[in-house]
Amino acid sequence: MGDRQKKTELFDQLARIGKALGNGKRLELIDLLAQGPRSVEHLAAAADLGLTTASAHLQTLKHAGLVSTRREGTKIYYDLAGLDVARLYQHLRSVATDRVADVRAARDDYLGTDGANVGDALREMTREELLTRVSAGDVTVVDVRPREEFDAAHIPGAVSIPVGELARRLEELPAEQEVVAYCRGAYCVLAYEAVELLRARGRSARRLHEGMLEWKLTGLPTDHASTA
Repeated sequence: MGDRQKKTELFDQLARIGKALGNGKRLELIDLLAQGPRSVEHLAAAADLGLTTASAHLQTLKHAGLVSTRREGTKIYYDLAGLDVARLYQHLRSVATDRVADVRAARDDYLGTDGANVGDALREMTREELLTRVSAGDVTVVDVRPREEFDAAHIPGAVSIPVGELARRLEELPAEQEVVAYCRGAYCVLAYEAVELLRARGRSARRLHEGMLEWKLTGLPTDHASTA
């Protein structure tokens, strides 16, 4: 039958991961770190947290083995401990969306969709179609995430135009080509905002299905700033 105390200890240790993930702000930090390493200051600003609070959440994630750190001068940078953590986050998100109606409602409210529009071919492009269109040279791919996320990893050939800069940089995009915008992943609103802006300015535009997180987890190639 085994030793009950040892079995309890085993499951208590497993529960450390669940406890670390059992906070919305910590999940948001993991979502941000799935894009690449970030300093505490950048993470705090992006997640709308104070530095002390952000550091405390990150330490909880570190103690659970979910993130790693490195120091550059006076700055500390955090990163996911591995792709397995990104996959865990993706699976958690998928199960929650499939099983909890409140999650779906909150997602649709945040993204400005009604659920039926998610996956609409008129609004988004699959990864497979994008690869074909990029090979043909008849589409412009725009990364609308913050520049530091683009620098960490991006789709080969993509142009970096953060969504807040898009309106004043439209002339950089070929008028005759369809634009495909992408951002962090399935819960990222930036590509939705970019496509809405582009269409309002008379451009043909779609968003990439999901985003950078799923692109990387699918094993598709990426570039980073030093080789872009």
